[in-house]
Amino acid sequence: MQKEKMTGARIIIETLIEQGVTDVFGYPGGQVLNIYDELYKASDRINHVLTAHEQGASHAADGYSRVTGKVGVVIATSGPGATNLVTGIATAMLDSIPMVAITGNVPTSLIGRDSFQEINITGVTLPITKHNYFVSNVNELADTIREAFQIAKSGRPGPVLIDIPKDVQTAECDFEPSGIVEPYPQAEASDEDIDRAVELINQAKRPYIYIGGGAAGRGMSDEIKALAEKIDGYIGCSFMGLSALPNSYERFLGMQGMHGKFASSLANKDADLIIGVGVRFSDRATGNTAKFAKNAKIIQLDTDLSEINKNVKVDVGLIGNIVSSFKKILERC
Repeated sequence: MQKEKMTGARIIIETLIEQGVTDVFGYPGGQVLNIYDELYKASDRINHVLTAHEQGASHAADGYSRVTGKVGVVIATSGPGATNLVTGIATAMLDSIPMVAITGNVPTSLIGRDSFQEINITGVTLPITKHNYFVSNVNELADTIREAFQIAKSGRPGPVLIDIPKDVQTAECDFEPSGIVEPYPQAEASDEDIDRAVELINQAKRPYIYIGGGAAGRGMSDEIKALAEKIDGYIGCSFMGLSALPNSYERFLGMQGMHGKFASSLANKDADLIIGVGVRFSDRATGNTAKFAKNAKIIQLDTDLSEINKNVKVDVGLIGNIVSSFKKILERC
């Protein structure tokens, strides 16, 4: 692939296109005008959706990712433009939605001088992103965007923010195209833990499968139904797991908990084994955790180690690729 000298703004758009982005959401402002110029020039290859407010753009990128399974992309200017993204970014973080937020900032020579509409957006968003970047060198821009996409869609997905000063957008360097980045390889649950889970399932008389956002959108519907049939169990879900199975499936009782269905909450209460799949056991679903599932064993499958035993104590925690762990359980039961 041949190198070509480009401005940082053009590198941003070319790298987005390279990563398979066909749609971006945003609202223009002074510190991203160069990016918008390049968006306009590339409008035959990438579509921009203009919203009335940056917060709407961040929620739109979040929703787009949920529906398409792709990484949502949002663009905003510095200062209030960047801070208006916060609620949408936080939503994506809490619901594990892959998103890349690109913000403009004042030139690097003005950073830290309380310049007009300057804000430390990387500091503001540190608690609500998987990772964020401040790009001070145009030579690092393309690889930073690629890494952001890789982080956003790896393991437990989530939002990544890239803050790019205006002089980095106008600076030039050689751009060499690359391919779409793949997620980092996921860890696999140990065979020992899989066997322990299978043993508990085979001993259970009233098993209950509890699915969350980590199971939705993963193509696991057939496997979840197959396990329910195999072990004669019922299925409930969290709010985030509602789209994992069709409501017409007779073993699917719907959402449990405070705002859920009585049938699923009762099945959870009467179960002697709960199999949690990509679910965080939040307070809205469990109620008082001291009284939750007092007579049941709990198996929890999750990609994120921090979720195991976070809200409820589990008997077996399967950390790693949820899909492959679930398939192994199905094969061995």
